[in-house]
Amino acid sequence: MPEDRRARQRTGAGVGLLLTLVLAAVLFTALPKDHDREGGGACTATAVRSWSADAQLTNSFAAYGDDASRADDWTGGDGTHSVRLPDGRVLWLFSDTYLGQVHGPPNPVGESYVWRDTTAPLVRNSAVVMRDGRPQLTLPAPLFPDPTPNEWRWPVAARVEPRSPGSAESVVRVLLWTRTAGPYPWIYGVPTATEVATLSLPELRVESIVTVFDQQLVQDPSRRVQFGTTAVAVGGWTYVFGGNDAQAAARPTSSAYVARVPEGRLGEPGAWEYWDGSAWTARAGPRAVLGDGGHTGVGSAFSVVRDGATYVLFTMAAGSRGLTTVTSYWACSPVGPWHGPTRSFSPPLPPGQVAAYNPQAHPALGDGGRIVLSYDVNWLDATATSAAWNLSRNVSLYRPRFVTLRLGPPSR
Repeated sequence: MPEDRRARQRTGAGVGLLLTLVLAAVLFTALPKDHDREGGGACTATAVRSWSADAQLTNSFAAYGDDASRADDWTGGDGTHSVRLPDGRVLWLFSDTYLGQVHGPPNPVGESYVWRDTTAPLVRNSAVVMRDGRPQLTLPAPLFPDPTPNEWRWPVAARVEPRSPGSAESVVRVLLWTRTAGPYPWIYGVPTATEVATLSLPELRVESIVTVFDQQLVQDPSRRVQFGTTAVAVGGWTYVFGGNDAQAAARPTSSAYVARVPEGRLGEPGAWEYWDGSAWTARAGPRAVLGDGGHTGVGSAFSVVRDGATYVLFTMAAGSRGLTTVTSYWACSPVGPWHGPTRSFSPPLPPGQVAAYNPQAHPALGDGGRIVLSYDVNWLDATATSAAWNLSRNVSLYRPRFVTLRLGPPSR
């Protein structure tokens, strides 16, 4: 009997050890890889240490928009995103865009502003090609046609990637937000779907547009998620961030979400995986990685960059400061946990009832630890009939502005 008891004890201990090892293996395989999780690499707390206005880049778009030599080019727009092309050009993507011509001051009410006529064409998206630091060409606009008369496409993040995994041929993949006209408070449209467009190189011809994330079956529009406000490539994956439109439903802040796609497969819906709160899954049911609906969260558009092993997210601040102030969060993983908000700053704004929004980083322009960040400016009262006039009487109100940032440990 004692021998049997000892044998049973040894057997029980062996089974327990085996179960422990199996459980550890399961947990290990379920965890994100090193570049996905908290603590991977030399990740450190990071914040904006200094910033300054980038007048040269801001003025380059002002000069391009003020050039009246063509009647079909860009004179103002928002939703500013960029991607560097293999031949050194930079492709700039804009959402709602004014075309046509502008006129020198004074404007019709005697103010010293460059202005445009209120009948100037407005298209839902445009693309401008920059070479040697100066915008030089507007592609035929809109570059991405409206799906239906009541729908439109806003381009967001873009990546140059192989046409397919391992291919020697590169293409540009552009994330698109499809929006549908809707009643108040959806004055900027109801979120409908995320699409991906494929552009040829070097011609920048639209080859195809596919839907990768359809949200039409989500009944509450404020809970619909659109991906592509920013994208970061790490370790063979493209991490694509997105958000909901909670602010349109009078919630203080929106929430951030993240998906990932293998390099070369952004245009394949079946290749997308979504963070569900504990693992990556092909099921289209993402869980927020940042946002408590109050003090923490993101604006409707935000940007993420990688500083060493640290991910840094730029967004408009929560609450009333969200009209003027940019803040940031940091994490050691795209899925968080995200820490912050950290130090904020208020970039220059023109006079009048205006607001800043959509802070976007432009890695194609940064160097030596310098980050170039754009922000868009718009008239505050978007529901008033005077809004279009205010954007036209002073064309500088609806053009991107730029700042240069340097990051470092948060000041104590």
